[in-house]
Amino acid sequence: MSLKEYTPGTAFTGVIGRTFEESEPAWPRPLRAKPDAPNVLFIVLDDTGFGQLGCYGSPIRTPNLDRLARGGLLYTNMHTTALCSPSRSCMLTGRNHHSNAMSCITEGATGYPGSNGRIPFENGFLSEILLPRGYSTFAIGKWHLTPAEEVSAAGPYDRWPLGRGFERFYGFLGGDTHQYYPDLVYDNHQVAPPKTPEQGYHLTEDLVDHAKLFIADAKQVAPEKPFFLYFCPGAMHAPHHAPKEFIDRYKGAFDDGWDAYRDKVHKRQLELGVLPPNTALSAHDPDVAPWDSLGADERRLYARMMEVFAGYLEHTDHQIGRLLDYLEESGQLDNTLIMVISDNGASAEGGPHGSVNENLFFNNVPETLKDNLPAIADLGGPKYFNHYPWGWAWAGNTPFRRWKRETYRGGSADPFIVHYPNGISAKGEIRTQYAHIIDMLPTVLDVLEVEAPTHIRGVSQSPIQGVSFAHTFDDPTSESHRQTQYFEMMGHRSIYHDGWRAVCPVPGPSFTEAGKGFGELVVTEEKLRELDATGWELYHVAKDFSETRNVAAQNRPKLIEMIALWYVEAGKHDVLPIDSRGTARLAEERPQLSKDRKRYVFYPGTSAIGNKIAPRILNRPHSITASVDIQDGAEGVLLAQGGASGGYSLYVKGHKLHYAYNYFGVQRFHVATAADVPPGKHELRFEFEPTGAPDLAHGKGAPGRAQLYIDGTLAAEMDMPVSIPLDIGITEGLTCGRDDGSTVTDDYVAPFAFTGGLSQVAIDVSGELIVDTEAAMKAVMAHQ
Repeated sequence: MSLKEYTPGTAFTGVIGRTFEESEPAWPRPLRAKPDAPNVLFIVLDDTGFGQLGCYGSPIRTPNLDRLARGGLLYTNMHTTALCSPSRSCMLTGRNHHSNAMSCITEGATGYPGSNGRIPFENGFLSEILLPRGYSTFAIGKWHLTPAEEVSAAGPYDRWPLGRGFERFYGFLGGDTHQYYPDLVYDNHQVAPPKTPEQGYHLTEDLVDHAKLFIADAKQVAPEKPFFLYFCPGAMHAPHHAPKEFIDRYKGAFDDGWDAYRDKVHKRQLELGVLPPNTALSAHDPDVAPWDSLGADERRLYARMMEVFAGYLEHTDHQIGRLLDYLEESGQLDNTLIMVISDNGASAEGGPHGSVNENLFFNNVPETLKDNLPAIADLGGPKYFNHYPWGWAWAGNTPFRRWKRETYRGGSADPFIVHYPNGISAKGEIRTQYAHIIDMLPTVLDVLEVEAPTHIRGVSQSPIQGVSFAHTFDDPTSESHRQTQYFEMMGHRSIYHDGWRAVCPVPGPSFTEAGKGFGELVVTEEKLRELDATGWELYHVAKDFSETRNVAAQNRPKLIEMIALWYVEAGKHDVLPIDSRGTARLAEERPQLSKDRKRYVFYPGTSAIGNKIAPRILNRPHSITASVDIQDGAEGVLLAQGGASGGYSLYVKGHKLHYAYNYFGVQRFHVATAADVPPGKHELRFEFEPTGAPDLAHGKGAPGRAQLYIDGTLAAEMDMPVSIPLDIGITEGLTCGRDDGSTVTDDYVAPFAFTGGLSQVAIDVSGELIVDTEAAMKAVMAHQ
C-alpha cells in the first residue's frame, strides 16, 4: 500500500513498517559478563617487606594470608617500583610508572612528562576494562592516584576512583591517614567515620565492612554478576595503629632485636623454600646500629615499636580473614582470582630512632630518645602517628639490603600470593619466575580471556607494557616472559636483564657511606656523570638472589651493557630527567585549579581542604580573619589545619580568642587574649610575621611573631622560635568552623564546632599586616 492509497482508519502495512501486532521489540542487550566469569580481588598491603608475612618466614602471625598461600601460589621473585603511588599505578594500568607520569608519589610530582602525577587516560585502568564487560567495580581503602591539587570538592573528579572506572569507593584519597580519625571519602564526597575510637572504631575494620556491603549490594540483585574489588587497607603504612589486645600478644617477642630477627627469618625462609638454597643474608647495614650497641631504654622503646607493628599486621590479617570468610560462606571464594601484594618494601620513614610522628621525617626534623620514650605506653593508640626505627624495616626486608624508596631488592622485591581454586590446580606451591607489578593486569586479562581494548570511552589506548605470568600457575618450571625491567626512584636506579641486576644507589650504598642524609639527596649533572662512571654495582641475581656479591669489577663489559640498557629503557618510558630530591619535592610549586591569589575565603560547614590545596602559609607572613557574631557565650573553632601530628587552630573558648600551634607534638605554642571577646559582631584576626629565615634541611621553619587582634586592636602576642618548615601533612586538612579528627590542641575535644555566627574566614598571604603604631613607638622608646 502506498501513501496515496492509504485510507484513514486502516492499518498501514507498506514501506513504512509493520503494525504494532506484527512488530517485535528490539531491546538493547543487557550488559552481562561471560557465564561463570571469576571475581577479581586485589589485596594491596602497604610498606610490607619480604620477610614480614608468616608464610615468608616471619614470626608475625598472618594465618589468613598464609591460608591463601597454602591454597594457592607463593611467588618469590615479584617486584614493585619501591614506592606506593607508582606501584599502584602500575598494577591498575599494566604500564610502567613513568609511562603513567607517576615517577614519585602524587605529592612529589614535578611537572615533567614522566612525573606530572596525572595518569594519562590512554593508560586505561583494569576497572575501566572490566566495567563494560559486565563487572561490578569497587575500590576500598587507599587511593593515592589523584593529583594532590585535585583532591577537593572543586574537583575535577575525573581522576578520582569513580572517574577511573570504579562504580563505588570508600576510603581515603591520600597516601596515609589516621586509623582512628581517617579522612574518609564515600564515592565522591567526604564523610565522617561511623564511630569514634572510644566506641571501638578502627579504619581497617570499617573498610572490610564496606567491602562486604558493596559486594552484597550487587549480588543480591544480580548474583551471577562478577566483581572486581581493589582492596587497599592503610596497613602497614604509618601510623602503626592497632587495638592493644593485638599489640600485647607480642610482648617481649622482639626483645632480642633486629639482628636476631634477621637471622631467624633467614633460616626459616631457607627451610620453607622461599629462598633458593644457600642464599646468603645481606651484610649488616651501616646506617643501622647493632642491637647490642643500644642502651636499655633504646632497646625497650624500639622493641615496643616493633610489637605495635606486629600487632597491627596481625590485626590487618584478621580483618582480611573476615573478608575471605564472607566470600567462602557466600560460595564465592573458589571462583575469585585473588592477588595479594605489597606496594613496596618495608619503610625506613621512622628514621634511625623511630618516630612518634611520621610527619617529622617528611619535614627533616630529627627525633631523640628523650622525646619519644615518654610515648611508649600509648603507642598504637590514637594519640600518636607512630613508626618504628629503620632497623626494623631493614629486618623486615630479610634477606635483602635496604628498604622502601631504594631500588635494591629490599625496596622492590615484595611478597606476592595468587589464589584461584577454580582456575589453578596447584596448591601450596612456590613460584620463582621473575615478574613485575605491571604484569598483574595482563595476567588477569589472560585468565579472564579478555582482549586489551584499543579504545576506552573514545580514547585510543597505549600498548600494555606488562606481560602475563598465567602460564606459571600450573607449570613451575616454565620460563618467565619478562626478561628486562628498569627501576628508578628519586634518582636511585637499577635494571634487571636475564638474570643480572645493575644498581646505581643514590647518594651511595648507605647514607653513612655517602656522608649524606635523605633530605640532602640532590644529584647534579656532574655528580650523575660521576655515578655513571663509578657508582654502578653489578649482581648476578640468578646465582646471588640477595644481592650480596658485587661483581662489577670482574664483569666490566656486562656492567657497561646494563648501564646502556638502563638508558634505553629510560628513553622509552619518560624517566629523564633524573630528580634525586627527597623531601624537597614535597615543597614543589604546582599549578592549582584556580589562579594564584593573595586572599582566600572559607565558609563553615564546607568540606575539608587538603593541605596541598590550602593556602601556602609556611615561612611567610599571613593573616587569618574571622567575621563572627558572638552571642550567649558562643565558642568553638574558627579555622583549623592539621591535627595531633601538626598544625594550627584559631578558636574562641571561655570568652577569649585563642591561637594554638602544634610543631609536630615536639613543641606547642599557645596565645590567648587577656580581655574577653565582647558580644556582637567582630573581626577576629591572627597574624604571623617571620622574624628570621627557615632552615629547611634541619627541620626548622621560620621563627616569627604571632599576634591576635579584636577589631583591629592588638589583644595578645607571642614569639614562636620555630614553625613547620615543609609540609603540615598528607592527612587532616583545613576546616572552617570546626576541627575534625584528631585535634591540633588538647584544649578542646573534636569537632568543637563554633556555636556563634560565622559568616566567613579569610586567609591573606599578601604580607599586608596591621601596623600597631602605638606599640611600635613604645618599642622604639624602650631602646633609646
